Amino acid sequence: MGESVAEATITSWLKKVGDHIDMDEAIVEIATDKVDSEVPSDVEGTLVELLYDVDAIVKVGETIAIIETLDENTEENVAVAPADETINEAATIEKEVENAIESKSVGKISESGKFFSPLVRNIATTENISMEELEAIIGTGKDDRVTKNDILAYIESGRSAAKPVQKEMTAEVQQPKAASTEIVKTSAPISVSGEDEMIEMTRMGKLVAHHMVASVQTSAHVQSFIEVDVTNIVKWRDRVKDQFFAREGEKITYTPIFMMAVANIIKKFPMINISVDGDKIIKRKAINLGMAASLADGNLIVPVIKNADQLNLVGMTKAVNDLANRARNGQLKPDDIQGGTYTVTNVGSFGSVFGTPIINQPQVAILALGAVRKVPAVIETSDGDFIGIRHKMFISHSYDHRVVNGALGGMFIKAVKESLEAWDVKADF
Repeated sequence: MGESVAEATITSWLKKVGDHIDMDEAIVEIATDKVDSEVPSDVEGTLVELLYDVDAIVKVGETIAIIETLDENTEENVAVAPADETINEAATIEKEVENAIESKSVGKISESGKFFSPLVRNIATTENISMEELEAIIGTGKDDRVTKNDILAYIESGRSAAKPVQKEMTAEVQQPKAASTEIVKTSAPISVSGEDEMIEMTRMGKLVAHHMVASVQTSAHVQSFIEVDVTNIVKWRDRVKDQFFAREGEKITYTPIFMMAVANIIKKFPMINISVDGDKIIKRKAINLGMAASLADGNLIVPVIKNADQLNLVGMTKAVNDLANRARNGQLKPDDIQGGTYTVTNVGSFGSVFGTPIINQPQVAILALGAVRKVPAVIETSDGDFIGIRHKMFISHSYDHRVVNGALGGMFIKAVKESLEAWDVKADF
């Protein structure tokens, strides 16, 4: 899941109880933040129980399903059994399979139909609790399943009537409320006519809406704007793009050039590369650049280029293209969107001249790249000033005024401007 991923939402079960599952076969689809992934099984067996329903939020490391497996010896016995074996022989093998499963302490369904997890079975065996006694314990888990707390409470009570744990507490642990994705309704009344259409927000839409509102409520947003002359970059790209593609097999756009410039300037302004934890500031050592990319459904996602300051232009181009392609094809992994320390979004790709983006928490700043346009401009020369056509763009910088003042925010984008305008049109790549 990635070391920074703490929880995931179950979006779809691909298998149902009783289904046979092969090793590496996908059994569930999960979502972390904005990335959907399939989770494969690392064993072969039969799906016995699903411990969480769709839309449940589960912490990484939690058990979400029980699969019964056969040990190697049992599998070998079944494989070498003669084709014309008798019914009695088949019954014997079936019994061996049941014994092997039980000996491996996997979950078991009793004759009454109740399921007991491996942990509960192990505790019962250690405490010499019979199956009949186990079935009499009041379960507080899903479908009245006996949990670890239930059997421990039963033992502590002297193995008399069990004192079940609060049902509400267990339900909350097993199926946490997805309150973080709920959108607060407006206090103003909304009238709906018969011609209006009610559309349910998508899961991603709810997540984005929640994160945006939370960011505005957390950070004091301030913006600075500056215009950049990128004529040299435009001329340079026009000159080398065919050669670059022939040598590297990658199309070079303006984005990796801008990303490389931003990464290098962050090294000069490390207090832009921070996060806020209460009244403490966390100064990030790594420069991990987030880049807004389009998904197939038109939504945006922010995959992260790790250690962006260590990449040259070729490396940055390949990283940008790889993340953009995998975002469009729905192939991003959860770790691809984790660990960002600063974000760049290209609003110019939609024709916008500039924008005022919302900070991607827990970062403290985000840079928006406007559209590159041909504009008339005053050109200063030793022979005087004259009007000429130049390629220019606006960059806008949103930053958290709690920890980034106007001087730092302004100096940062001024340094980015100077770096881009100093691009050597005759440089190689």
